[in-house]
Amino acid sequence: MNVAIFGAAGAIGPVAASELISRGHHVRAVGRSEAKLRAALPGAEPFVADLADPAGARAAAAGMDAILYAVGVPYHHFELHPELMRITLAAAKEAGVKMLIEISNVYVYGKPQTRKGRWRKEQEDLVLAAHDPSGLRTLVLRPPDFYGPTAANSVAAYALESIAAGKPANLLAPISTPHEWVFVPDLGPVLADLFERPEAFGTAYNIAGPGVLTEREFAEKLFAAAGKPFRFLEAGPLMLRAVGIFDPKMRELVEMAYLHETPVLLDDAKLRGVIGTIHKTSYDDGVRATVEARFGVPAGAR
Repeated sequence: MNVAIFGAAGAIGPVAASELISRGHHVRAVGRSEAKLRAALPGAEPFVADLADPAGARAAAAGMDAILYAVGVPYHHFELHPELMRITLAAAKEAGVKMLIEISNVYVYGKPQTRKGRWRKEQEDLVLAAHDPSGLRTLVLRPPDFYGPTAANSVAAYALESIAAGKPANLLAPISTPHEWVFVPDLGPVLADLFERPEAFGTAYNIAGPGVLTEREFAEKLFAAAGKPFRFLEAGPLMLRAVGIFDPKMRELVEMAYLHETPVLLDDAKLRGVIGTIHKTSYDDGVRATVEARFGVPAGAR
């Protein structure tokens, strides 16, 4: 197949491209920077386009059999998610694309009054409403929080930056709530398997992590793998509001605080029923690989 990855230079694009290319598919990596695309996705066709521009989206979709939609937006501009999806769906239909997978997240679960949850839900609804078995087949995949060598915007990445700077990790309170993460490289085979099963389209799937940890336990593993004593600061809603006066991203985290107060744990039995066994890297192995990628030395050797 010819598969275009929209938002290819983010966390998921490189691992999805690697898996698809290894299976003989042609990958078009779509993003804003050719240099970043070439560095992050070797072996893929770099394609520079502004996906907020209908003409750019149409050009990126032309000649493609499938689209993996992994476009990120600034955290304080989640209202862009539905609009960008409308542009992508129109471009996909015009280009005769046969399959589209959207990478969503857990924001569609929990409190319905959060703006980010509503915008994510609206985006998912657009994708699933566009499903046409005789035209464009669509599918939504919801992972939990992810981490790994390519995940720059993640709890793990921020904690490792703190470790590198000799500072405590900033964790969102409460840090004892059950939580789960997925190691990003594990998503590559799942996405490739789904693209190779057109009959699986027309619905949404969850993919769960390899187990349940608290945020504290996860951060402790990062510090241990880096060979550093665990140090942290716990930020609650009041602190986020105070910091948010100067930092829009911190301000936006306040409304999503419920995700750290009430467990949102995913069940992927439906997905396993379609693609079979899912390889899930253990937290110990995933953290070790993430730390080694960040520091360029074996975990614990610093």
